[in-house]
Amino acid sequence: MGSRASTLLREEEIEEIKKETGFSHSQITRLYSRFTSLDKGENGTLSREDFQRIPELAINPLGDRIINAFFPEGEDQVNFRGFMRTLAHFRPIEDNEKNKDHTASEPLNSRTNKLLFAFRLYDLDRDDKISRDELLQKQILLCNICSV
Repeated sequence: MGSRASTLLREEEIEEIKKETGFSHSQITRLYSRFTSLDKGENGTLSREDFQRIPELAINPLGDRIINAFFPEGEDQVNFRGFMRTLAHFRPIEDNEKNKDHTASEPLNSRTNKLLFAFRLYDLDRDDKISRDELLQKQILLCNICSV
């Protein structure tokens, strides 16, 4: 399966994804293999249902919010590039990345982008505000996690 995944992903695409996300070549090919195994419709995209089949997300009280983070507003499918962009927010910030070219766009895993990503997890209605209800709903979920 690993060899099949690497042959379907062109070298130019891997290089572009490396630049955009900071993942290594081997990480990208491994994640592509995982992506294709999740793609039950074999159409090159993942649906919310594909994500819900991941046991760790299915049992996670925050699973729906994590899944929603993969889908831009109004979209019900995510391609591999979008999948990788979202995963990049979870990459740790490395010291050598702080000294990179300042004219380049900010990495997806920068502190600013991580904060924006976390904000979007709270902003359930995507109105660019976190309402009291959204905040309380999040706190209720976190309290449920702590009590488990």
